[in-house]
Amino acid sequence: MSDNVYDILEERGFIAQCTHPEELRDLLGREKVKFYIGFDATADSLTVGHFLTIMAMTHMQKAGHIPVALMGGGTTMIGDPSGKSDMRKMMTIETINHNVECFKKQISKFLDTSEDKMLFRNNADWLLNLNYVEFLREVGVHFSVNRMLTAECYKQRMEKGLTFFEFNYMIMQSYDFLKLHNDDGVVLQMGGDDQWSNIIGGVELIRRKEQKPAYGLTFTLLTTSDGRKMGKTEKGALWLDPEKTTPYEFYQYWRNIEDAKVRDCLGLLTFLPMDEVKRLGALEGAEINKAKEVLAYEVTKIVHGEEEAEKAQKAAREVFAGSGISDNMPTHEYTKEAFDAADVIQALVDTGLATTRSDGRRLIEGGGVLVNDEKITDVKRKLLESDLTDGVLVLKKGKKKAVKIEVK
Repeated sequence: MSDNVYDILEERGFIAQCTHPEELRDLLGREKVKFYIGFDATADSLTVGHFLTIMAMTHMQKAGHIPVALMGGGTTMIGDPSGKSDMRKMMTIETINHNVECFKKQISKFLDTSEDKMLFRNNADWLLNLNYVEFLREVGVHFSVNRMLTAECYKQRMEKGLTFFEFNYMIMQSYDFLKLHNDDGVVLQMGGDDQWSNIIGGVELIRRKEQKPAYGLTFTLLTTSDGRKMGKTEKGALWLDPEKTTPYEFYQYWRNIEDAKVRDCLGLLTFLPMDEVKRLGALEGAEINKAKEVLAYEVTKIVHGEEEAEKAQKAAREVFAGSGISDNMPTHEYTKEAFDAADVIQALVDTGLATTRSDGRRLIEGGGVLVNDEKITDVKRKLLESDLTDGVLVLKKGKKKAVKIEVK
């Protein structure tokens, strides 16, 4: 193995915390390591938060290590309390199994899933048929409740009331690591930094119970400058499924991110060499837009393929630099009756450019709304026949977001 993948992950900005950094770096430089990342199947598509962990898995796999993608068919039935102020809603086994299959399909797009290169596992296989008393005797004895209650993942829930149901989550996740360690030789668990407490639980369980080395490493979370999780849009999460978030919307999200986050995202979410990441990340003023365009193109290419990335880039350029209309831009259809009844505020809400009518009103009052190239100043302005060219108009929010409205 040439470059040590620990150094690659560190340079690209992935590593937030690690249980035994020097030991782990040494191990990754010496031998082929099996590591796992867990995916709780809470939806039928992965999000951009998962994408960061998949990128880390890709770097690890390219360096010769073996990823184990653990589907949370069992843990999803409880729900991770980390970062949550409310208990997650319970899901049926059928829904969870469907989501697991969707996840496996998506993950397989990014990694080499040949048998000797990668493993898929599902914790439903061992968690759902556990004998409770045996489990307590085998695993529960190694956990101190006092210590668990100081864990970050439980703190937010303590205020509203942490159920015993959720309190089990850390022990179950720790047991997953023990099981994968004993069955598959997994020695490293990786995950988002909000998983730190849960990951330490598994590392310590293996070291105590098996008297063998085990390691934990967490990734930097994608956040905005004010600390919110990145990947939220007006329509909700930024999904990897093109049916849920179109490649154009996906591209536009990265094209419009805040300047301060461009370098981080280039390092974490693309395969560009670090020299290029540093060069683009150092651009300032209007020049930073070139870096954002590269970021948007590269991330969209990895997730949706080169052809979709080309189309999204072309559409963005046409809409904001050329004629204002592109076949590849997001489209909202109105019937003739709905169009005649709609005002601009309603159109902003219907197209997702505004979350509510009051949000739409604020956008107009702030001078950020255009119908075609006309700035709208009247909050009561209706959509007009005269706005249409061949049954089409373009509604814009600011300089970066636009939707084509078609009347059928």
